[in-house]
Amino acid sequence: MSETLLEIHLPHLKHNYHFLKNRLTPTTKLLAVVKAFGYGSDAVAVAKCLAQEGVDYFGVAYVNEGIHLRKAGITKPILVLHPQRINLQKLIAHDLEPSIYSQRLFEAFLAELKQAGKKNYPIHLKFNTGLNRLGLNPDECLSILTQLENSKEHMRLQGVFSHLAASDDLTEDPFTTSQLNTFKRVVDLVKPKHPNAIVHTLNTSGVIHYPHAQYDMVRTGISLYGYGNAAEVDAQLKPVLRLTTIISQIHHLEAGDSLGYNRGFIAEKSTQTATLPLGHADGIGRIYGNGNGFVFIHGKKAPILGNVCMDMIMVDVTNIDCEEGDEVLVIGPNATAENLANSAGTISYELITGLSQRIQRRIITE
Repeated sequence: MSETLLEIHLPHLKHNYHFLKNRLTPTTKLLAVVKAFGYGSDAVAVAKCLAQEGVDYFGVAYVNEGIHLRKAGITKPILVLHPQRINLQKLIAHDLEPSIYSQRLFEAFLAELKQAGKKNYPIHLKFNTGLNRLGLNPDECLSILTQLENSKEHMRLQGVFSHLAASDDLTEDPFTTSQLNTFKRVVDLVKPKHPNAIVHTLNTSGVIHYPHAQYDMVRTGISLYGYGNAAEVDAQLKPVLRLTTIISQIHHLEAGDSLGYNRGFIAEKSTQTATLPLGHADGIGRIYGNGNGFVFIHGKKAPILGNVCMDMIMVDVTNIDCEEGDEVLVIGPNATAENLANSAGTISYELITGLSQRIQRRIITE
């Protein structure tokens, strides 16, 4: 090894997928969320692998992400969770399914379908039950269903869904239960008119904590990549990503010597440091500097010293027997993204989805 490398372990992805499937009833579909380059990995490689394993649906944030999958040969249904009006023509051209989250978007999409001469196009209605981010007001349910009935020549209801705000935090159980109850009232209005609509509201933590609300489908993201938002679940999942780099150079500092930009670290005693070719342009943000973050060298933890640079970090190797060219483990087994992210007060989602596309990727198939 001679440079920074992100390995994407597909056998681990398969393990995580089947772990989740085994927690579902046999008839419950699974939608795999592959937005943000497959949570920082490789969306196409992940999607192709999961398609072979039998996944039912894919979810992306934006239209261009769905188009990327279509051009790579992915034929499974793809739900676009946050479509924008400017991209609706492209969405239709690539047979993507939109989340309709507002009256404005409903009207715009219907106009595009009429313009394109499309019939019976599948849509998903998203209702806001408390996250207050995107979604139709549940009180609009009957009104939107009436509009849908008047537009049935052009569109059909493929799915109805919502999104939980705090399913990973059991202290917020009353709030989550309230969300689920609100959503059930929506479902009770929808199902008599659209019995074949796919109902889905559970995310990764919802699958773990609220299995009674599986409905027809669940949506899983972070757990597919090895993190379950709970220690007991994490222990049964396998991290898909393994990020490694190397030691470019070793320096010896004496007491009073400074290190890095703005002299972010001042040695109080004799200190050995290693410079690594990995920085905030690669996704290791400045929040990991000054002792917050760490890497592992020969199994030993090496804290990050001073400020993270654009292309480099420096770590403390005073008590580690190492030399230039040695491998450094940043993320992987026994060096979880969750632990590294938590050390700087953030979450695994932010860390792994922020990994730069300039990092070389290698797909591990066995």
